[in-house]
Amino acid sequence: MKWTVLGCQSPYPGPGGGTPGYLLEVSGQRILVDCGSGVLSKLGCYFQPHQLDAVWLSHLHFDHIADFFVLQYAVKTEVRLGRRKAPLTVYAPAEPADWAEKLNKYPYVLHQSIHEGQTYPFHGCEITAHRTEHAIPCYALKIQGQEKVILYGADAGPSTPWNSMCIQPDLFVCEGTFLHQDLPLQPVGHHSVLQAAMAAQRIKAHRLLLTHLYPGYSHQSLWNEASSAYSGQLSIASPGWSISL
Repeated sequence: MKWTVLGCQSPYPGPGGGTPGYLLEVSGQRILVDCGSGVLSKLGCYFQPHQLDAVWLSHLHFDHIADFFVLQYAVKTEVRLGRRKAPLTVYAPAEPADWAEKLNKYPYVLHQSIHEGQTYPFHGCEITAHRTEHAIPCYALKIQGQEKVILYGADAGPSTPWNSMCIQPDLFVCEGTFLHQDLPLQPVGHHSVLQAAMAAQRIKAHRLLLTHLYPGYSHQSLWNEASSAYSGQLSIASPGWSISL
């Protein structure tokens, strides 16, 4: 399996960056995981959008879906030109319903709802959806294939039950939306960098990829906070970062 970062910032993209989006490649399959602002142009550096095999949207907040509606146009164009035959399937929550309805663009894009604890088989891997602590239905993804496991945390507050999803993932992709000193007083369904590092340590993740990063934070400040609580292999996400497992 190969995991590549296309976008990793939030709540907006910094110069030349993008909000969350990741490319999963396994056994010849190309799966886009989240599709935030700026992600589609980054995807084009690897292959054409119409060559995707599937899309997964963890939840329907704008910073994770902004470019999906432009991706619909790309697929529609390539179907009309005869360069793509089958519709593109997007796996995503059914709520909020008003946004879920916009995901279908038949016969070019088809929406399949995802549900807590359900496993979806793909050629070369299985993806299991797990509900996180967030303001709207949001799903972490346990991706298991080729004897390796990636746990993509999506958006998640600190009460998210990571231990029940996976222990010792080879890669834990976890959001660090705030430095801990900036964490709001009221729960907002997001981790601080420190909380993400503590979660990774708790589930004994072999590697932590810290993502969903505020563009105004320095790399060093993120590294210092995360490394204070996590003793495994630490990486700070940036567009183009990739790992093969």
